Amino acid sequence: MALLMGYDVGSSSIKATLMDADSGKVLGSATSPDRELEIIAKEIGWAEQHPDTWWEHVVKATQKIKSQIQFDAGDVAAIGISYQMHGLVCVDKSKELLRPSIIWCDSRAVQIGVQAAKDIGPDKCLKRLFNLPGNFTASKLAWVKENEPDVYAKIHKVMLPGDYIAMKMTGEIKTTASGLSEGIMWDFEADGPADFVLDNYGISTDLVADRVGTFSVQGELTKAAADELGLPAGAKISYRAGDQPNNALSLNVLQPGEIAVTAGTSGVVYGVGDKKNYDRKSRVNVFVHANHSKSKPRYGVLLCLNGTGILNSWLKHNFVGDGLDYPEMNKLAAKAPVGSDGLIIMPYGNGAERTLENRNIGASVHGWSFNVHKKAHFLRAAQEGIVFALNYGLGIMRDMGIKLKTVKAGNANMFLSPLFAEAFATVTGASVELYNTDGSQGAARGAGIGAGIFKGPTDAFIGLEPVKTIKPNPKLAATYQDAYKQWEAVLKRQL
Repeated sequence: MALLMGYDVGSSSIKATLMDADSGKVLGSATSPDRELEIIAKEIGWAEQHPDTWWEHVVKATQKIKSQIQFDAGDVAAIGISYQMHGLVCVDKSKELLRPSIIWCDSRAVQIGVQAAKDIGPDKCLKRLFNLPGNFTASKLAWVKENEPDVYAKIHKVMLPGDYIAMKMTGEIKTTASGLSEGIMWDFEADGPADFVLDNYGISTDLVADRVGTFSVQGELTKAAADELGLPAGAKISYRAGDQPNNALSLNVLQPGEIAVTAGTSGVVYGVGDKKNYDRKSRVNVFVHANHSKSKPRYGVLLCLNGTGILNSWLKHNFVGDGLDYPEMNKLAAKAPVGSDGLIIMPYGNGAERTLENRNIGASVHGWSFNVHKKAHFLRAAQEGIVFALNYGLGIMRDMGIKLKTVKAGNANMFLSPLFAEAFATVTGASVELYNTDGSQGAARGAGIGAGIFKGPTDAFIGLEPVKTIKPNPKLAATYQDAYKQWEAVLKRQL
């Protein structure tokens, strides 16, 4: 029996899945911690986490699985890693952390990226990077160089969050082409590292890790890591990818025209294409997809909304109190009518938003009437606001020629709300197929591909079938479009 272990290292929690490679069946899964991980915000727009906390909960999630089920740890043949994208991890020559990670939703480097685009030239950036430097990993590193010179002087290598977890497992510092592209350090024209970006920042390319293939044997579990995890030394680490390419993989979204959606802490629409394309304002981004190759190029077009599940979480912990869980919140939200009787919520309270050209306008509430609006209205307006914000971004993707007919999503997070799922389908006009899968399952399947346990993607997705399909509701289409137009009018007044 060959077993696969997949880890999804998110900013809210770490999830682990143990999968049987022969059947695609999940044998065990666990999440750690039980409550969302803390995001450290020392200043407005900042967001940091301690990478050693991620590792702590990788270990704890593994231990939870071991306590749930009996299995021979020696049968774990391959390990895959999915991780929160765009983060910056800095280590010294001893592979010790130099500072907390500046994570994906941190917006401190926005102006650095804006200046870099001017210095390099917007046309060159878009033609060769498919993005502007923006608030991505390279710009975050430039911020450290400018503001923490003592830390910068000690940096041996910089990594993405998944590269750090892989380093903890293997003792080796590596990255991938997909990872470099998410840090805006990949030259699509040269199909190699974008040295000119780092040169602009005065950063040595020596700080960038060597590359391995997304699907490849990237190292083996060291004895020290194996002892902590309770897994066999020598197990292959054979896959790593950012959470959105990996989410697409977990849904078997690998070919041009296929689209994946996720609505966790952030909300993402991720479409796969084989043609070079970009948005001239870099409001949506293009990265190297997990299965990209020179002979068969695959590009992931990514629309990100930072304020998605985090808005629902904020409402749960600060507005409705501990008396209601998420299913009860969803039921209460459904009692309010479409459009929430004119109550409008802007879900932009989690840093600068790319779809708004990196503006940080904050979350806000509009049209609030003390005599009309109850708790249900706020809960519905929040879910509608998230859907409307995603649809606003989808307008950019539509202008790039991407068509939505059917999208795939995990049967999780915001899509567990029938209201949210129907609103998304109806507002966007796309049918939504929901699957019982997640990032850690995708990482496990990816590990099987990378280790050669599966012959290819077809074998890797055994057992993956949709559990539900939500179609647009024609009876509510006009009402939702009216509500969206009112929401969009409020947004445009804020921009």
